[in-house]
Amino acid sequence: MIPMVNLKAQYAEIKDEVERGLAEVIENCSFILGANVQAFEREAADYLGVKHAIGVASGTDALHLALIAEGITAGDEVITTPFTFIATAEAIKYVGAIPVFVDIDPRTFNICPKAIAAAITPKTKAIMPVHLFGQPANMTAILALCEQHNLKLIEDCCQSFGATVNGKQTGSIGHAAGFSFFPSKNLGAFGDGGLATTNSDETAAKIRQLRNHGSDVRYYHDVIGYNSRLDEMQAVVLRAKLKHIDEYNQGRRRVAHLYSELLVGLPLETPLEDGCGEHVYHQYTLLCDRRDEVMQALQAKQIGCAVYYPVPLHQQNAFKEECAGMTLPVTESVAARCFSLPICPYLTDDEIHVVVNVIKSVFSN
Repeated sequence: MIPMVNLKAQYAEIKDEVERGLAEVIENCSFILGANVQAFEREAADYLGVKHAIGVASGTDALHLALIAEGITAGDEVITTPFTFIATAEAIKYVGAIPVFVDIDPRTFNICPKAIAAAITPKTKAIMPVHLFGQPANMTAILALCEQHNLKLIEDCCQSFGATVNGKQTGSIGHAAGFSFFPSKNLGAFGDGGLATTNSDETAAKIRQLRNHGSDVRYYHDVIGYNSRLDEMQAVVLRAKLKHIDEYNQGRRRVAHLYSELLVGLPLETPLEDGCGEHVYHQYTLLCDRRDEVMQALQAKQIGCAVYYPVPLHQQNAFKEECAGMTLPVTESVAARCFSLPICPYLTDDEIHVVVNVIKSVFSN
C-alpha cells in the first residue's frame, strides 16, 4: 500500500519533541493563546519574512479575517480562481463580497493574469490568487495589476508554505495572506489551524482583535469578532515541524522530479515549473485523457490517487446564481483530466518506480 501522504513516518521523526511539548502544555494548563502560540507566531513570521503572523483556527478563517481587515465588504468584487478548494471563495462570500471567477493557465493551473485584467471593473476591490498545489502564481503580473488599479492583494497560501517568488516567501508579497495547517499540508498540525500574515501593523491589529471576539482587552469588545484562535497544542506540533519545513519541501521536490523524469514519453502532462517561483508540491498533479483508467489501475494496487478538484467552483451549486451560464473552458478541461499521485518526503525511489510502472502498464495495453 502506498498512501497519498505518510504522516506516520513524519510523526516518528518528531515524536519525542512533540510529546514532551504536549505534556508540558497539559501540565501547565495554559491552552489558549499561550507561550507556544506566541513563540510559533514569532518563528513563522521570521521564516516567512513578514512583520506579523497571527495564529487562527483554520486557513479559511485566515482568509476571512484578512479580507475584513483589508476593508473588503458587501458588494465588493474579488477576482479569484475557480480551480481551488471552496474555502477560497467561501471567505469572500462571508464578508458579503462577490467572488469573480476567471480562467486559469492550462499548464500551471494557477489564475491567469490576462483573465484577471479583463475582469477588472469599478467594483473590483481585491485579487485573491491561490498558489495552487504549491506552485506560486505569477505574482509579478498580479502585483502590477494591483498597483495599476489600486487593488488589495490577498494571497491564498493554504497549499504553499515554504514556496518562494524571487527569493520572497509566498505570504509576504501581498497586503495580507492566509495559510492552512490541515494535517496533510506541507506544514500540518494534528487538526485544524491557520495563520494570517501581513506587513501592516493596522491589518495585524485588526486580525488579532477579530480572532478573539473583537477584544484587545479582556471583557472589553470594540467590534463584533470571532472565536478563531490557534490552540496551544497545535502550536507545539507546528513549532516542531517548522524546524524541518525546508527539508520536507526538498523531499517533495525530489519525489516530483523523479516522477516527471520517469513519466517522460507517456501520453500525459506532468506538472510544469514555470519559473515564477519555487514549487513545493503540496500535490503532484497530472493531466491525462485516460485518467479514470489510470486511477483504477493504481487503486487496484492499493496506491493512493485523487482528483483535486472534479467540479470547479463556478459549476458548484453554491454559486449557481452568480455563475449561471458561465463557461471557463481551460478550467473545465483541466478539471476533467487532472489527477494527483502520492507525494510526501518519505516516498522512496522504489515506491515511485512502483507507481510509475502501474501507470505505464495502462498505456502498454
